Amino acid sequence: MWCYRGGSISTEPRINDRIRVPEVRLVGPSGEQVGIVPLAKALELAQEYDLDLVEVAASARPPVCKLMDYGKFKYESAMKAREARKNQAHTVIKEMKLRPKIDPHDYDTKKGHVVRFLKQGDKVKITIMFRGREQSRPELGYRLLQRLASDVEELGFIESNPKQDGRNMIMVLGPHKKKTEAMAEAREAQAARKAERLGTAEAAPAEADATEVEATEVEAVEAAEVEADGSAEANTEA
Repeated sequence: MWCYRGGSISTEPRINDRIRVPEVRLVGPSGEQVGIVPLAKALELAQEYDLDLVEVAASARPPVCKLMDYGKFKYESAMKAREARKNQAHTVIKEMKLRPKIDPHDYDTKKGHVVRFLKQGDKVKITIMFRGREQSRPELGYRLLQRLASDVEELGFIESNPKQDGRNMIMVLGPHKKKTEAMAEAREAQAARKAERLGTAEAAPAEADATEVEATEVEAVEAAEVEADGSAEANTEA
């Protein structure tokens, strides 16, 4: 009776001596097709090229193996995966809650948050919360949602129209820009700010040097004038 004792199953391909088949379909270092060769011959070629024999298609008959630097291959694959995760865009749904009779200052603050979320490429769920007698005036919440959508129409659009949900009224705004575009613009802006800071830092010593040169020139002119005045007085006394 077979029994699984646990432990992780390796997902890495078999390489070199871990390959246990009589023959393989061999692919050369540059991708050229070598053909079907005995495993011993493939391992011998791997030693000659100072490379690894890597099983890239285990389900094929015979299995397909390639000559490559497996350590370098794993490193490059890890870097590509890391870069892909870095550039991967996850659309996030932010939530902003308002009251039907919100204060103008509070409204401007809430709207500022919605603008920031939309610029980041995120969706925004707007919730109007009704209390007590406010529930009999749903038009107040509807007009407030329409006003907010109009104020941010350059950045987002109404993805889900206002609808009543118990004591709340909900509307979803979607950004015009995709998350990837927003991330790219944020990176460009950050790089521009960094370049500007570096440029300012480099310009400061240059301005200081120019000031020192000007001061030296003034001192030289003053010294020459003093010397000329001294010579004139000496000639007069003589």
